[in-house]
Amino acid sequence: MVTELTRKVLLVDDQPDVLEALRLLLKGHGYSTESALNPEHALATAATGKHDIVLIDMNYARDTTSGAEGLALLDVLRAKQPEVPVVVMTAWSTIDLAVEAMRRGASDFITKPWDNDRVLEILARQTEKAQSSSIARRVQRRLLPPPRFSAPGIQSEYVFRPAGDVGGDLCDIFITGPSSSSFLLGDISGKGAGAAILMANLHATVRGNRELSSAPAQLIARVNQSFFEATEPEHYATIFFGSYDAEARTLTYASCGHPAPVLLRVNGAVQRLDSTGLVLGAFANAEFTQRAIDVAPGDRLVLFSDGVSEAREDRDDAWIEESVRLLGRSGSRSMAESLAMAAAMSTDDVTVLDVRFSAVEKAGTE
Repeated sequence: MVTELTRKVLLVDDQPDVLEALRLLLKGHGYSTESALNPEHALATAATGKHDIVLIDMNYARDTTSGAEGLALLDVLRAKQPEVPVVVMTAWSTIDLAVEAMRRGASDFITKPWDNDRVLEILARQTEKAQSSSIARRVQRRLLPPPRFSAPGIQSEYVFRPAGDVGGDLCDIFITGPSSSSFLLGDISGKGAGAAILMANLHATVRGNRELSSAPAQLIARVNQSFFEATEPEHYATIFFGSYDAEARTLTYASCGHPAPVLLRVNGAVQRLDSTGLVLGAFANAEFTQRAIDVAPGDRLVLFSDGVSEAREDRDDAWIEESVRLLGRSGSRSMAESLAMAAAMSTDDVTVLDVRFSAVEKAGTE
C-alpha cells in the first residue's frame, strides 16, 4: 500500500519558483518529488523513475498560451504510463484547456494561483484511487497472455491500453495441439469495471470450450449462448477467433461484428478478414459461420479493437491498412506498439495483436 512516506510526485513546470513552492508544500505532507522544467526533461524523468502521480503545467517557454505542449506531453505520458494519474495545472482564463486535458485522460486539474488545500486533496484522492486501481489492473492482466508469445508457426505481440483503470477488451493466444494454436481479440460494449467483469466472464467461457478451437463457428455458437444468458439485453461483444494449423498452414476463423483484421501478405498485398456473423449476445440461438484461408511464412495478421479503428475523427480505418503496409515494408517488429501509439488520442480501450506466421518452431513463451 502507498504510504505518506513513499508517495512520489513528478512536478513539471518551466518556472523554478513554482517547482520550489510545490516541492516545499508536498514535502511537508509526506511526498517526495522530482522536478522537470520542460516536456523533454519530464519524459526522460518519467521513464527512469516510478511515480505515483504526475503534476504538469500546460504552457511552456516555446508556447506560453495555447497549451499545445502540455497536451502533447499529456498524450505521451498517458500512452506510455496509462496507470499513472496525471493532474494538469492551468489558469482560470484557460479553463477550456483543462476541459480538453480531461477529455484526453487527465485525472483532474488545478487552477493557478492554486489553493494549497485543494492541491493536497486532489493528490491524496488520486494516489489512493491509483492504488485501488492497480489491484484491479493486476487481476485483469493475469487474464492476458504474455506480451510476446510463440506457438507452432506463430510469433505474436500485443499491446493493451484500457481507457480507464481496467478495460473491456479481450486478447488471448494459446497452444491447442502439437502443430496448432488459437488466438482471439474481443471487445465488450462499454468501458470500466462493468465491461472488465463481462470480459473476464467471456474469457473464461472461451477457455472452458477450448476443445472446440479447431471449429471456431461451433465454439462461438456455444460462447454466444452462455454470453446471452449471463448478460442484460443491452450488453454485447464483438470477437475475432482464429485457429491456426501450422502443418497445413491454414487459418480458420470466425469474426462476429469485430473490426476486420488486416492480413499483410509477404508480397506486400493487403487483405481484410471481414465479419462472418453477428455480435455475441444479440440472439440466443444465432448461427455462426467460419472461413478458412491459406497463409505463408512471412504473412502477418494484425487484429485491433474499435478503440484503434475509430481513433480518427472521420471514423475511417483505411489509415490502418496503410500503416500496416508501411510498417511491414520497413520490417518493423513493433507494429502493435506503433499502431497503439497512433491511436493515443482514443477515448476507448486500445488493443492491438500482431501475429506473424513463420516456419514451425518449438513452442514456448519468450
